[in-house]
Amino acid sequence: MNTDQWYIVLESTEVKKKPVGVTRLNEKLVFWRDQSNKVHCLSDPCIHRGAALSFGECVDNHIRCPFHGLEFDSTGRCVIIPANGAAKPVPENFVAHGYQTYENHGFIWIFFGNTDPGETKPEFFGGLGNHSKLTRVDPWATHFSRAIENQLDVAHLPFVHRKTIGRGGRTVADGPRLTWLHKNRFRVDVYNRLENGQPAKFPNETPAKPEDSQHLDFIFPNLWQNYLSARIRIVAAFVPVDLEHTLLYLRLYQNIITVPGLSHIFNLLFMPLNIRILHEDRRVVQTQVPKAGKLDGTEMLFAADMPIVQYRRKRQEI
Repeated sequence: MNTDQWYIVLESTEVKKKPVGVTRLNEKLVFWRDQSNKVHCLSDPCIHRGAALSFGECVDNHIRCPFHGLEFDSTGRCVIIPANGAAKPVPENFVAHGYQTYENHGFIWIFFGNTDPGETKPEFFGGLGNHSKLTRVDPWATHFSRAIENQLDVAHLPFVHRKTIGRGGRTVADGPRLTWLHKNRFRVDVYNRLENGQPAKFPNETPAKPEDSQHLDFIFPNLWQNYLSARIRIVAAFVPVDLEHTLLYLRLYQNIITVPGLSHIFNLLFMPLNIRILHEDRRVVQTQVPKAGKLDGTEMLFAADMPIVQYRRKRQEI
């Protein structure tokens, strides 16, 4: 996993008042909310004897180990060892590893790394304030990088999705055109077409599309958007569980139907198609070896793989 990055790891609704234990970024973590509803995250195994803090309880703004009652504050510092007596200072080395958290847009991020992010906060897609949303979580038995690469792959559509979004046999991939919006975000415009005897065009031979036309949008390290139109979008967070497992948090955003209640029904009716398309991808991606994609020359890539190459180069740079 690339370090010194803000990763989406959970939906806000998954962390309530009780501690929650999950595996993320190949580590066992515990999340809990303090009395002001702020989310905190520590390494789950207690530094004393390795019991899961997630089996403990929240006391004031601390988390208490279920085994011997040690309490940890939001920074990971142990503030009391009951067996030593409340009057005895806790040794300075009794500190659990903690992660800075950020919560917005119904997601929870953690800063995974050893540097201080300072005031830097993770980015999200704009223009969604008036959209209703619905989320589904889908497990994939692959490294999160492979799942991301699949969503940047424009050449697979007529083969993997020939009965859904790939209908029509548009097998030739002109471009695709990739534009870096800033150092951690890029846009991909897709120009797939029918075979007509002409070779695929290079990216610089494709015209620029209007800003609000359909395109793909990716924010490092694990956030993607299929911008279908200003009124309907598909957003996905590719949440790393471990080196061979990913949870894909798939969201539908729409403001086509805005009446409360009816908008939720619309979302429920629309979501199964998205899951079907997702599972068409998952079936193939889970067969890829190795589990993580690498820019090491072992795969013979072609021109339409340019977004994947750019993604891998950036990961390698990071």
